[in-house]
Amino acid sequence: MNAARTAYETLEPFHVLAYFNPGLNDAMADTGLDPHAFYVGARGAPLGDCASPVVTAAFYNFNPDLIDRSWTSARAVGLAKVADRRAAMLDEQLRSILGDRAHAPEIAELADGFGELAKSLPLSGRPLSAAWAGVPLPEEPLVRLWTTVAVLREWRGDNHIAALVVNRLDGLDAAVFHEAAHPDPAVKRRVLGRDMVLLTRGWSEDDWNAAVDRLVARGLAEHTEDGHRLTADGAALYDDLEATTDALTEPVWDTPEAQDLVTRMRPYTKAILDAGVLPGTRKKD
Repeated sequence: MNAARTAYETLEPFHVLAYFNPGLNDAMADTGLDPHAFYVGARGAPLGDCASPVVTAAFYNFNPDLIDRSWTSARAVGLAKVADRRAAMLDEQLRSILGDRAHAPEIAELADGFGELAKSLPLSGRPLSAAWAGVPLPEEPLVRLWTTVAVLREWRGDNHIAALVVNRLDGLDAAVFHEAAHPDPAVKRRVLGRDMVLLTRGWSEDDWNAAVDRLVARGLAEHTEDGHRLTADGAALYDDLEATTDALTEPVWDTPEAQDLVTRMRPYTKAILDAGVLPGTRKKD
Protein backbone atom coordinates (compact mmCIF):
# COMPACT_ATOMS: atom_id res chain seq x y z
CA MET A 1 0.00 0.00 0.00
CA ASN A 2 1.43 3.39 -0.98
CA ALA A 3 1.85 6.25 1.48
CA ALA A 4 -1.12 8.21 0.13
CA ARG A 5 -3.47 5.24 0.48
CA THR A 6 -2.20 4.45 3.97
CA ALA A 7 -2.81 8.06 5.02
CA TYR A 8 -6.31 7.98 3.58
CA GLU A 9 -7.23 4.73 5.33
CA THR A 10 -5.87 6.09 8.61
CA LEU A 11 -7.32 9.60 8.56
CA GLU A 12 -10.72 9.08 6.94
CA PRO A 13 -12.48 7.55 9.98
CA PHE A 14 -11.16 10.36 12.18
CA HIS A 15 -12.50 12.95 9.75
CA VAL A 16 -15.96 11.47 9.16
CA LEU A 17 -16.66 11.35 12.90
CA ALA A 18 -17.93 14.90 12.39
CA TYR A 19 -20.79 13.57 10.29
CA PHE A 20 -21.62 10.32 12.14
CA ASN A 21 -21.74 10.52 15.94
CA PRO A 22 -24.21 10.43 18.85
CA GLY A 23 -23.96 14.19 19.37
CA LEU A 24 -25.53 15.09 16.05
CA ASN A 25 -29.12 15.10 17.32
CA ASP A 26 -28.32 17.68 19.98
CA ALA A 27 -26.34 19.78 17.50
CA MET A 28 -29.23 19.76 15.05
CA ALA A 29 -31.70 20.62 17.78
CA ASP A 30 -29.57 23.54 18.92
CA THR A 31 -29.33 24.95 15.39
CA GLY A 32 -32.81 23.97 14.23
CA LEU A 33 -31.38 22.24 11.17
CA ASP A 34 -32.28 18.87 9.69
CA PRO A 35 -29.52 16.29 8.99
CA HIS A 36 -28.90 17.46 5.43
CA ALA A 37 -28.75 21.13 6.34
CA PHE A 38 -26.42 20.57 9.29
CA TYR A 39 -24.08 18.44 7.17
CA VAL A 40 -24.04 20.86 4.25
CA GLY A 41 -23.68 23.88 6.51
CA ALA A 42 -20.95 22.32 8.66
CA ARG A 43 -18.88 21.00 5.77
CA GLY A 44 -19.47 23.95 3.47
CA ALA A 45 -19.15 26.77 6.03
CA PRO A 46 -15.51 27.55 5.09
CA LEU A 47 -16.70 28.43 1.56
CA GLY A 48 -18.39 31.48 3.05
CA ASP A 49 -21.73 33.06 2.22
CA CYS A 50 -21.69 31.97 -1.43
CA ALA A 51 -24.42 30.85 -3.82
CA SER A 52 -25.54 27.23 -3.51
CA PRO A 53 -24.21 26.15 -6.96
CA VAL A 54 -20.70 26.78 -5.61
CA VAL A 55 -21.35 24.29 -2.80
CA THR A 56 -22.89 21.82 -5.24
CA ALA A 57 -19.79 22.01 -7.42
CA ALA A 58 -17.48 21.45 -4.45
CA PHE A 59 -19.53 18.55 -3.02
CA TYR A 60 -19.84 17.10 -6.54
CA ASN A 61 -22.24 14.14 -6.28
CA PHE A 62 -25.15 15.70 -4.37
CA ASN A 63 -28.49 16.65 -5.90
CA PRO A 64 -28.36 20.42 -6.55
CA ASP A 65 -31.90 20.86 -5.19
CA LEU A 66 -30.92 19.24 -1.90
CA ILE A 67 -27.84 21.44 -1.62
CA ASP A 68 -29.86 24.56 -2.39
CA ARG A 69 -32.47 23.81 0.30
CA SER A 70 -29.89 22.77 2.86
CA TRP A 71 -27.48 25.62 2.20
CA THR A 72 -30.30 28.16 2.32
CA SER A 73 -31.34 26.81 5.74
CA ALA A 74 -27.77 26.83 7.06
CA ARG A 75 -27.18 30.39 5.85
CA ALA A 76 -30.38 31.49 7.58
CA VAL A 77 -29.12 30.08 10.88
CA GLY A 78 -25.65 31.51 10.31
CA LEU A 79 -22.67 29.60 8.96
CA ALA A 80 -20.49 30.69 11.88
CA LYS A 81 -23.05 29.35 14.35
CA VAL A 82 -23.17 26.01 12.52
CA ALA A 83 -19.37 25.79 12.42
CA ASP A 84 -19.09 26.63 16.12
CA ARG A 85 -21.68 24.01 17.03
CA ARG A 86 -19.84 21.42 14.94
CA ALA A 87 -16.59 22.24 16.76
CA ALA A 88 -18.24 21.92 20.18
CA MET A 89 -19.80 18.62 19.15
CA LEU A 90 -16.46 17.28 17.95
CA ASP A 91 -14.70 18.30 21.13
CA GLU A 92 -17.35 16.53 23.20
CA GLN A 93 -17.38 13.37 21.07
CA LEU A 94 -13.61 13.03 20.82
CA ARG A 95 -13.21 13.49 24.57
CA SER A 96 -15.85 10.85 25.19
CA ILE A 97 -14.32 8.35 22.77
CA LEU A 98 -10.65 8.90 23.60
CA GLY A 99 -10.99 9.14 27.36
CA ASP A 100 -7.67 9.86 29.09
CA ARG A 101 -5.93 9.82 25.72
CA ALA A 102 -7.81 13.02 24.81
CA HIS A 103 -5.48 14.94 27.15
CA ALA A 104 -2.24 13.50 25.76
CA PRO A 105 0.38 16.11 24.77
CA GLU A 106 0.71 14.16 21.52
CA ILE A 107 -2.65 15.54 20.34
CA ALA A 108 -1.20 19.04 20.02
CA GLU A 109 1.96 17.64 18.44
CA LEU A 110 -0.07 15.82 15.81
CA ALA A 111 -2.18 18.91 15.18
CA ASP A 112 0.97 20.95 14.61
CA GLY A 113 2.51 18.29 12.38
CA PHE A 114 -0.55 17.85 10.17
CA GLY A 115 -0.93 21.63 10.15
CA GLU A 116 2.54 22.00 8.65
CA LEU A 117 1.65 19.41 6.00
CA ALA A 118 -1.54 21.32 5.21
CA LYS A 119 0.45 24.52 4.72
CA SER A 120 2.59 22.76 2.10
CA LEU A 121 -0.33 21.74 -0.12
CA PRO A 122 -0.75 23.19 -3.61
CA LEU A 123 -4.30 24.52 -3.54
CA SER A 124 -4.86 25.77 -7.09
CA GLY A 125 -7.93 24.10 -8.56
CA ARG A 126 -8.88 22.62 -5.18
CA PRO A 127 -11.65 24.88 -3.86
CA LEU A 128 -12.94 22.94 -0.86
CA SER A 129 -9.52 22.22 0.61
CA ALA A 130 -8.49 25.81 -0.06
CA ALA A 131 -11.53 26.99 1.88
CA TRP A 132 -10.73 24.71 4.80
CA ALA A 133 -7.10 25.81 4.72
CA GLY A 134 -8.34 29.35 5.39
CA VAL A 135 -10.21 28.41 8.57
CA PRO A 136 -8.59 29.88 11.71
CA LEU A 137 -7.22 27.00 13.75
CA PRO A 138 -9.05 26.41 17.04
CA GLU A 139 -7.11 26.63 20.28
CA GLU A 140 -8.52 23.36 21.61
CA PRO A 141 -6.00 20.65 20.52
CA LEU A 142 -8.56 17.98 19.63
CA VAL A 143 -10.57 20.25 17.35
CA ARG A 144 -7.38 21.76 15.94
CA LEU A 145 -6.20 18.25 15.04
CA TRP A 146 -9.52 17.47 13.37
CA THR A 147 -9.39 20.73 11.41
CA THR A 148 -5.87 20.13 10.05
CA VAL A 149 -6.88 16.60 9.08
CA ALA A 150 -9.97 18.04 7.35
CA VAL A 151 -7.77 20.22 5.11
CA LEU A 152 -5.74 17.18 4.07
CA ARG A 153 -8.81 15.03 3.58
CA GLU A 154 -10.66 17.59 1.45
CA TRP A 155 -7.47 18.07 -0.60
CA ARG A 156 -7.49 14.40 -1.48
CA GLY A 157 -11.17 14.71 -2.32
CA ASP A 158 -10.51 17.64 -4.63
CA ASN A 159 -7.80 15.60 -6.36
CA HIS A 160 -10.26 12.73 -6.80
CA ILE A 161 -12.85 15.05 -8.29
CA ALA A 162 -10.26 16.22 -10.82
CA ALA A 163 -9.74 12.60 -11.89
CA LEU A 164 -13.51 12.09 -12.17
CA VAL A 165 -13.90 15.21 -14.33
CA VAL A 166 -11.19 14.08 -16.73
CA ASN A 167 -13.02 10.78 -17.15
CA ARG A 168 -16.47 12.37 -17.59
CA LEU A 169 -17.99 10.92 -14.44
CA ASP A 170 -20.13 13.76 -13.19
CA GLY A 171 -22.35 14.04 -10.12
CA LEU A 172 -24.57 11.06 -9.51
CA ASP A 173 -22.84 8.99 -12.20
CA ALA A 174 -19.65 9.12 -10.17
CA ALA A 175 -21.45 7.87 -7.06
CA VAL A 176 -23.28 5.11 -8.92
CA PHE A 177 -20.03 4.07 -10.59
CA HIS A 178 -18.32 3.82 -7.21
CA GLU A 179 -21.19 1.80 -5.74
CA ALA A 180 -21.14 -0.80 -8.55
CA ALA A 181 -20.02 -4.28 -7.59
CA HIS A 182 -16.39 -4.85 -8.54
CA PRO A 183 -15.71 -8.02 -10.56
CA ASP A 184 -12.68 -8.74 -8.38
CA PRO A 185 -13.87 -9.67 -4.86
CA ALA A 186 -10.34 -9.07 -3.56
CA VAL A 187 -10.74 -5.34 -4.15
CA LYS A 188 -11.72 -3.79 -0.82
CA ARG A 189 -13.71 -0.53 -0.91
CA ARG A 190 -15.79 1.69 1.30
CA VAL A 191 -19.29 1.83 -0.17
CA LEU A 192 -22.51 3.30 1.17
CA GLY A 193 -25.04 1.19 -0.70
CA ARG A 194 -27.78 2.43 -3.00
CA ASP A 195 -30.31 3.34 -0.31
CA MET A 196 -27.79 5.36 1.70
CA VAL A 197 -26.56 7.19 -1.41
CA LEU A 198 -30.13 8.13 -2.34
CA LEU A 199 -30.90 9.22 1.22
CA THR A 200 -27.75 11.24 1.86
CA ARG A 201 -27.29 12.70 -1.63
CA GLY A 202 -30.92 13.49 -2.31
CA TRP A 203 -31.48 11.51 -5.50
CA SER A 204 -34.48 9.39 -6.49
CA GLU A 205 -34.62 5.77 -7.63
CA ASP A 206 -35.36 7.01 -11.14
CA ASP A 207 -32.24 9.18 -10.99
CA TRP A 208 -30.21 6.18 -9.86
CA ASN A 209 -31.56 3.92 -12.59
CA ALA A 210 -30.87 6.54 -15.25
CA ALA A 211 -27.28 6.82 -14.02
CA VAL A 212 -26.86 3.03 -14.22
CA ASP A 213 -28.19 3.11 -17.78
CA ARG A 214 -25.67 5.82 -18.71
CA LEU A 215 -22.82 3.76 -17.32
CA VAL A 216 -24.07 0.67 -19.18
CA ALA A 217 -24.29 2.68 -22.41
CA ARG A 218 -20.64 3.68 -21.95
CA GLY A 219 -19.61 0.06 -21.44
CA LEU A 220 -18.50 0.74 -17.87
CA ALA A 221 -21.20 -1.30 -16.08
CA GLU A 222 -23.70 -4.06 -16.70
CA HIS A 223 -27.07 -4.83 -15.17
CA THR A 224 -27.32 -7.72 -12.70
CA GLU A 225 -30.24 -9.32 -10.89
CA ASP A 226 -29.48 -7.38 -7.72
CA GLY A 227 -28.14 -4.15 -9.18
CA HIS A 228 -25.16 -3.45 -11.39
CA ARG A 229 -21.48 -4.28 -11.56
CA LEU A 230 -18.46 -2.93 -13.35
CA THR A 231 -17.41 -4.42 -16.65
CA ALA A 232 -13.74 -5.14 -17.34
CA ASP A 233 -13.44 -1.62 -18.79
CA GLY A 234 -15.24 -0.18 -15.78
CA ALA A 235 -12.97 -2.03 -13.36
CA ALA A 236 -9.93 -0.79 -15.25
CA LEU A 237 -11.24 2.77 -15.02
CA TYR A 238 -11.97 2.34 -11.31
CA ASP A 239 -8.40 1.15 -10.71
CA ASP A 240 -7.05 4.04 -12.77
CA LEU A 241 -9.13 6.61 -10.85
CA GLU A 242 -7.83 5.32 -7.53
CA ALA A 243 -4.24 5.17 -8.79
CA THR A 244 -4.50 8.69 -10.20
CA THR A 245 -5.90 10.03 -6.93
CA ASP A 246 -3.11 8.35 -4.99
CA ALA A 247 -0.48 9.67 -7.43
CA LEU A 248 -1.78 13.23 -7.13
CA THR A 249 -1.83 12.93 -3.34
CA GLU A 250 1.37 10.94 -2.80
CA PRO A 251 3.94 13.78 -2.70
CA VAL A 252 2.63 15.21 0.57
CA TRP A 253 2.80 11.82 2.30
CA ASP A 254 5.97 10.39 0.80
CA THR A 255 8.35 11.60 3.50
CA PRO A 256 9.49 9.92 6.73
CA GLU A 257 8.06 12.81 8.77
CA ALA A 258 4.60 12.54 7.21
CA GLN A 259 4.54 8.77 7.51
CA ASP A 260 5.51 9.05 11.17
CA LEU A 261 2.52 11.33 11.78
CA VAL A 262 0.22 8.78 10.15
CA THR A 263 1.67 5.97 12.26
CA ARG A 264 1.20 7.98 15.45
CA MET A 265 -2.39 8.74 14.44
CA ARG A 266 -3.45 5.11 14.19
CA PRO A 267 -4.32 4.53 17.87
CA TYR A 268 -6.69 7.49 17.82
CA THR A 269 -8.39 6.26 14.66
CA LYS A 270 -8.66 2.77 16.14
CA ALA A 271 -10.40 4.20 19.20
CA ILE A 272 -13.01 5.81 16.94
CA LEU A 273 -13.52 2.60 14.99
CA ASP A 274 -13.81 0.62 18.23
CA ALA A 275 -16.41 3.08 19.55
CA GLY A 276 -18.80 1.73 16.93
CA VAL A 277 -20.35 5.08 16.01
CA LEU A 278 -19.37 5.06 12.34
CA PRO A 279 -21.39 3.20 9.69
CA GLY A 280 -20.24 -0.37 9.32
CA THR A 281 -18.56 -0.51 12.73
CA ARG A 282 -19.63 -2.09 16.00
CA LYS A 283 -18.66 -1.06 19.48
CA LYS A 284 -16.04 -3.35 20.99
CA ASP A 285 -16.32 -4.32 24.64
